[in-house]
Order: sequence, then structure tokens, then C-alpha cells
Amino acid sequence: MTSTVAPAHAGRSSSALPLIVRGLFLGAVLGVVIWLAPVLIGLKQWMWLAVLLVSALAIFVLYSTKRFIPGKYIFPGTFFLLVFLVIPIILTVGYSFTNFGDGSRGTKEEAITTIVANSVQQSPDGKRYQMSVATKADPTAGPFELFLVDPETQEVFRGSSEEELTKVDEGEVTLTDGRVTKADGYTILTPKEINAAGQAIQQVAVPVDDTRAIRMLTANQAFEGTTTMRYDEATDTITNTTTKETYTVKKVGDSEYFVDSKGTALPQSWLQPVGFANYERLFTNDKIIGQFGSAFVWTLAFAVLSVLTTFIVGFALALILNDERMKGRRIYRSVLLMPYAVPGFIALLTWSNFYNRDFGLINQTLGLHLNWLGDPTLAKVAVLLTNLWMGFPYMFIVCTGALQAIPGDVMEAAKMDGASRLQTTVKVVMPLLLVAVSPLLVASFAFNFNNFNAIELLTEGGPFAAGEYTRGGTDILISMIYRQAFGGSGADFGFASAMSVALFVLTGALAALQFKFTSALEDVN
Repeated sequence: MTSTVAPAHAGRSSSALPLIVRGLFLGAVLGVVIWLAPVLIGLKQWMWLAVLLVSALAIFVLYSTKRFIPGKYIFPGTFFLLVFLVIPIILTVGYSFTNFGDGSRGTKEEAITTIVANSVQQSPDGKRYQMSVATKADPTAGPFELFLVDPETQEVFRGSSEEELTKVDEGEVTLTDGRVTKADGYTILTPKEINAAGQAIQQVAVPVDDTRAIRMLTANQAFEGTTTMRYDEATDTITNTTTKETYTVKKVGDSEYFVDSKGTALPQSWLQPVGFANYERLFTNDKIIGQFGSAFVWTLAFAVLSVLTTFIVGFALALILNDERMKGRRIYRSVLLMPYAVPGFIALLTWSNFYNRDFGLINQTLGLHLNWLGDPTLAKVAVLLTNLWMGFPYMFIVCTGALQAIPGDVMEAAKMDGASRLQTTVKVVMPLLLVAVSPLLVASFAFNFNNFNAIELLTEGGPFAAGEYTRGGTDILISMIYRQAFGGSGADFGFASAMSVALFVLTGALAALQFKFTSALEDVN
């Protein structure tokens, strides 16, 4: 008789594994905090810094001990709900009561610094520097800082529009041919990146003192010049030393600017509350009301028709392929699912080429010469056809599953009662199927109500009427809001946020209305 005794170290190693995994996880969290915290501090993103620190503290409290078992499961979902849903909604609502946009993003102090720095004039005897552009954030959006090398002394300086010129220790940077090519904690922009972000970099002016500042001259050189605008803190005015004109703070429209005696305002303002001005503009401006109303009608029609057409086609195909007499059903189902397997952005860009008037596949195949994307009505038809092709496989899958879940004896009972196939489908199958799919139809409606990709990638909102840049012929509400926020005439995030809040309320109200009507199906057995 023999007995097997497990080694004593086996139990210890198995019990140590959770500790090792927990240690690695908490170490990774700590590493993320150490990496992100300085970046957020540098960008002055205090709210997100607070979210980072509170979340990290909660993770350490919850997962470093064996206590708080419910919290371990509740925390991940709650965290992502707050970060990706609740906080963006709060920020959007908050921005809707401000003038946030181009020329009014920072504080008043930052606006004054920008105005003074942008007035730098180059002088013949001004010093030149070898320049490198750097950032701790996105190389295309900044914020940007300048690393400057004095060609005479080879001393290295650093500064930005918000920070005065400061000397940099030699050990913090790497010099190549008299220019900074590497700096601790920074990304040095390439010439191509400098060219792409040229307009933003040209606005960077590094203050030297009250009368001098340094600005970009070429892609690798900067100059030191004299400022013509001087700010007087005691009187809260800005004076142009060349023209002797004085600018005082006055309200222009909904925002405050520095304005001269003739009423001409300097372009730079600052972030400030405007109350309900954005909402008042949205609901009282005749042009905006017309655009918003037209976009709402088309958005509603687009969402309803998209759901209706995709459901009808998907249900019909599911019904046909659910018949056991149909041979090769698996092959047909696989083929019908192919549009669903193609990434949406690829499909939309491909279909956009299909609608080309001169070289498009549709016109060439059918022998037509229709201006699909140049005529507002045809462009709407093109959007609906493309959305039908992309959407019916989803409805086909849903309806196939719902049909297969209907008990066979129900169908047999209908036949025994003398119901025809059409009557069985309409009066038995359809009500039972709608019980399962009606919530998905509501979700599909909400998705299409805000289906930005289907518009932007296929038609880019066009065609646009002459002189119209805010809303095109196929723009739905969400794409019109996008154009308002990031349009070529300048970003207006405050007003776009007000429009987003109105869209959020509309979508919620329509979804609630649909659920109210579909609740009648709950009594279907």
C-alpha cells in the first residue's frame, strides 16, 4: 500500500500566485499614476488629475486587501461609467453656458499674455536663436514650448507663451549642430510636424521681460523683438505704444474684449460665463432655427427609414431562410452576413466612390449619369441605400435568432386553426418576434439618430448650398453640431455644446416615447 504526499511548497506557490498578480496590478496602476500625473499638471488639467488620484486611491484601498468584496466588482463599471459618460455630460452642459471657442479658451491673464506677446516686432539688432519646438502632449495640437540655443554662448533656454524664458541645464538636453534634438520629458517636433502645426506655433511668444519677447522666425530659428502692446494692471488697460491707442475691457456681444475708443475689439478674449445666451441664440435666431428644424426633420426621417428598411429586409430574409425546405441555408446566411463583417468606415468610403457621377460603379453599371452626391435628394437616397446595405445583416441576425426561439407548436396550432402562411406570419410570428426585437429597434433608432459616420464619411454632409457652410443637404443634427464646433469659420464649442444638450434631450424624449408604445407588446404571450 502506497500513499502520495504533495510537496509542501506546492501549496505555498499556489497561494503566492494571487499575491504576485495583485502586486503586479497595483504596481502597474502606480506606474500609470507616476507617468500621467506630471503630464496633467503640466497641462493644468486639475479635474482629470483629481479623477486619476481618486481612482488610484480607490483601487489601492479595494484591491490591496481581502475586504470590500462587493466594491471590487462594482468599482470597474462605476469608474468607466463616470469617466466615459457622466463626466463628459457634465462638461458639455457646463460649456454650454460659456463662450468657449477659438479666441476664448483660456483665462484673462493668458489672453493678455497672448495679446502682448503677439505684438512682438522684429528689430534689426535683435538677437537670433537656434530653435527647436517641443511638446509634452500631442505634436499636432500642443501646447508647444520653444528650446532656444544662443549661438554665441551655446546656452540653452526654454519658454512658452505662459512661461518666461528660463535657462536649461546641459544634462537635460542633447545638442546636435547647435540645436536641441532631445529633451527629457519632451517630444521634439520634426520639420514636417512643425509645418503641420505652423499656425499654432507661430502664435507662441516667449516673454523675456515687460517689453521683449521671442517668436518663431523660420522652422529652426527664432528672434527676440519688442512688444508694442503694454498692459497696465492698475487700470486694466492695454496700450499700443506705436499708435498710443488705449484698449479697455468692454462687452461685445456675449463676451468681454479689450476695445479701443472706436469700438474695435482685439481678437483675443477669454473663457467666461454667458448664462443662457447660447440657448437663446439657438431658439431665437431665425436662420439657426431653420437649420436646426430642417436637420431635425431629416434626422428623424433618416433614423426611421433606416430602421424600417433594414428591419423589413432583414426580417424577410430571415423568414425565407428559416424555412426548412430551403437548401443551402448556411451558405446563404454566410453570404448575407458579409456586409456586416466589413468595417463600417471602409464600406462607407468605398460606397462614396460608387456614387461618383463620372466614374462610379453604379452609374457605369446602370448606364446612368446621375449626380448622386451633388443633388440633395439623390444624396439622401444614397445615404439610405448605403445604410440599408450596412444595416440589414444585423436585423437578419436578430430576426433569425428570434424566429428560431418561437416554439414550433405555436405554428402548428395556427395551422390547425386554419390560418394561412401569411396570416400565421402577420398575426402570430410578427407579434412574438416584436416582443424580442422591439428594444433593439429602439436602440437602432437611437444609434441612427446620431449616426455621424454614415453622413460624414459618405457625403461629408453635402451638398452645400451656395454660401452655406454650417449645414449641408444630408447633415443630420450630430454632423451639423460637429461642423459648428470644428467648422472652417472657427470653433464655437460653447454653442455646439448647447446644441448637443438639445440633441440629448430630443434623443431621450424620442426613445422614451418609443418604449412607451412598445410596452404594449409585453402582454403578448
